[in-house]
Amino acid sequence: MTSAVGGSGAAGRPSGMVDWDLAVQLGSRIAGDGPTVTPDEATRAVEELRAGAGRSTGLVREFTGLSAPENTAPVLVVDRAGWVQANADAFAALMSPLIAKLEERKGAPTGIARAVGSRVTGVEVGGLLGFLASRVLGQFDPFFDPHGRLLLVAPNIVHVERELRADPSDFRLWVCLHEETHRVQFTAVPWMREHLFAQMQSIAETLDSGSLLEDGIARLAGAVKNRDGSLVEMLGTPEQKEILDRVTGVMSLLEGHADVVMDGVGPQVIGSVEAIRRAFDQRRKGVGVLDRILRRLLGLDAKMAQYRDGAAFVRGVVDKVGMAEFNAVWERPENLPSKAEISDPAAWVSRVL
Repeated sequence: MTSAVGGSGAAGRPSGMVDWDLAVQLGSRIAGDGPTVTPDEATRAVEELRAGAGRSTGLVREFTGLSAPENTAPVLVVDRAGWVQANADAFAALMSPLIAKLEERKGAPTGIARAVGSRVTGVEVGGLLGFLASRVLGQFDPFFDPHGRLLLVAPNIVHVERELRADPSDFRLWVCLHEETHRVQFTAVPWMREHLFAQMQSIAETLDSGSLLEDGIARLAGAVKNRDGSLVEMLGTPEQKEILDRVTGVMSLLEGHADVVMDGVGPQVIGSVEAIRRAFDQRRKGVGVLDRILRRLLGLDAKMAQYRDGAAFVRGVVDKVGMAEFNAVWERPENLPSKAEISDPAAWVSRVL
């Protein structure tokens, strides 16, 4: 399954503090190719995913009332290497303010120090991307200009549908419903992209280069021992935690809303949706000690909580006031739920409605 992502992104840019070429090469190698498929199977998977994404647009609109403009945020069916490339591009865009700040504080490295440092960081980023590239089914990349893009990772979708023994056509449409909801969220709510980017910029502006560079190993060890903490949480100052709480509220809303759409639309169009949901929820728990440690360090356990808590918030509000009133959440940034309100839908209803 070949990538539909071009090579004009992070790879090929000046390395700076991160060797992006090395990160992409290593990440792609770690991720591997995925399951073995015949050419006909690959072609059918790609065609079904593209068709499923197109079909999902109308289903999401009918269920949510959100209408996304046409011809924005393209849908790309990619392989694992394509996902690595796309996320290296996104990381480069998100990290550029932080890198500029670190260079301003400590001075830009030169010569051997620059080459060695960028390669070490490239190995770290590549390892992270390689680990995630074998697990992600789909992703909306809001930071791709001008309106974002939707990535569907075909080999991973095929791998999971086989693992769950799910009906391939049903599972592919089920995944498309979730991911297309994200595409609709960002394209129907044009301020969402800039709002989320601003939160990421705010985190970068608060980072202390000293703690990142000098205390990283100690904090990493602490995160391994702390069963409830992720690496992100261990690195957070009070100011960063406040920003992270806002981001958590937004991400819980987006992920929970997409899960509610999947479960609301699924029974109408997917015959085996209940069996798929049961098997997939079990799979989300992760298996193996190493997998669980990595999930905790990378904050993936918190990601699972975002699906659960966000879906409970959306259902709680919709059950109380209906979908049309719930859609006030998309009107302006001030209407987004806080992390605390995600756990208390009535508080959000009281504040906003």
